[in-house]
Amino acid sequence: MTINTQELLELLPHMTEEERAEVEKLLRVSTPIWCPQPGPQTEALLSKADILYYGGQAGGGKTDLLLGVALTQQERSILFRRQAVQLTGIEERMATIIGTRAGYNSQTGMWRLPEGGRTLELGSCKEPGDWMKYQGRPHDAKLFDEIPHFTETQFRSLIGWMRTDNPKVRQRVICAGNPPTDSDGEWVIRYWAPWLDPQHANPAKPGELRWFITNEHGEDQEVPDSRPVKVKGRWVNPKSRTFIRSTVDDNVFLSSTGYRDTLMALPEPLRSQMAEGNFLAGLGDAPWQLIPTSWVDAAQARWRPLEPAERGPMTRVGFDVAIGGQDKSTLAPRHTRWFGEFVSAPGKITTDGPKAAAFIVGVVRDGAMVCVDSIGVGTTALDHCRGLNLNVHAVVGSEGTKSTDKTGELRFRNVRAEMYWRLREAMDPDGEDPIALPPDKELRQELLAHRYKVVQMGPYAGIQVRSKDEVKEAIGRSPDKSDSVAMTFADGVPESVNAREDATAFRRRRGLGR
Repeated sequence: MTINTQELLELLPHMTEEERAEVEKLLRVSTPIWCPQPGPQTEALLSKADILYYGGQAGGGKTDLLLGVALTQQERSILFRRQAVQLTGIEERMATIIGTRAGYNSQTGMWRLPEGGRTLELGSCKEPGDWMKYQGRPHDAKLFDEIPHFTETQFRSLIGWMRTDNPKVRQRVICAGNPPTDSDGEWVIRYWAPWLDPQHANPAKPGELRWFITNEHGEDQEVPDSRPVKVKGRWVNPKSRTFIRSTVDDNVFLSSTGYRDTLMALPEPLRSQMAEGNFLAGLGDAPWQLIPTSWVDAAQARWRPLEPAERGPMTRVGFDVAIGGQDKSTLAPRHTRWFGEFVSAPGKITTDGPKAAAFIVGVVRDGAMVCVDSIGVGTTALDHCRGLNLNVHAVVGSEGTKSTDKTGELRFRNVRAEMYWRLREAMDPDGEDPIALPPDKELRQELLAHRYKVVQMGPYAGIQVRSKDEVKEAIGRSPDKSDSVAMTFADGVPESVNAREDATAFRRRRGLGR
């Protein structure tokens, strides 16, 4: 006679302590050395997905799945936690499963497992650039515990080095984790959007495979199936993804201990995140987040498409220049307090100053002032824009400034801090006539990735924000859209004659104010 997990759970409350101990012993002693529990854990182990996210509630057997895969399925695995100190629990759990620490080298983090010549390496990526420590290291399984703790750049970089010389061993990525607790981990909802984003146009069921490629613009693109797709003249094999939800009720080892009651006693939003696996509950702001998430959402909610006659004069245009490379040249057209949709071109199109200037000519009108990022490659575009008689203003983010915030109490480390803080002030829902930004997902991600800190500047306190390279490291691409918007708020940008023709009154007559 056999019983399933649910029947066993129903029997456990009626067993004696001795009977429970015997059941646990039987569950732990099996061949092979580790077996998945029936239900989602088994489904995750057997999933054909190239990239799997197994997550949801706390206590769903997520870490055990990662260790079990390394013990029974793969040859050379590596398991990551964000911080090295967090690996202690992984070490303890593995020792409990196999009954010994033999084969583990705590200095190298390498565990030579007891069967099949398998190895498991334990790794960490505390700093954003720590993924480079593992560059070129061959592993057939990349395993991530608490994936929302990692940056998107770390994740994408680490899985890029997947390889094996044994064609009989599959290559796979398995991520485990509870829902993200702040905006830094929000990228996992976008990466697995068909399963986790309730507003996704084509939602997927748990365990359903979806296929993705990286297109010619360096962006994720869903494709219908696993058939090769031509990108930049080369055939690319799509990678499959899926999400399988884990719950504490599926973990027979914890279900009988009252662990669910412990989770339900947590304060909100932790209760919804950990006990219910709600990926959208209480996504709070990260410490020192420059612009509150609610402000970004409010600015995008205020936006609506406007006919040309409704917009009023174009007052400024932010121009973030890319000369060649993977980044994009991006224009942000501003009409006083309303921004039009972005206009972008790959850097391979704007390969020099004349082409970058030609790209902007067709967008600028009303004598709008073009705010050009004039650090490095932007300088050549600036010169050619002037040659076309455009009104231009050079924005040098690294330059110093004597401006202060609107309270007059805080100064700015440089122009970059100044323009982003001005943008922040313009997005304040309690401010006068807050701006409206297009509901662009990339813009939202970029704005949420900026951080600030208060530093000492001689006798004054000053604001310093993340550099462009630091933001790029965090999100995996250049913050072209947010930079082009922020440049239009740099102090000292002169308004064009047409833009001064009562643009604010023009908007207010049409009810476009707050």
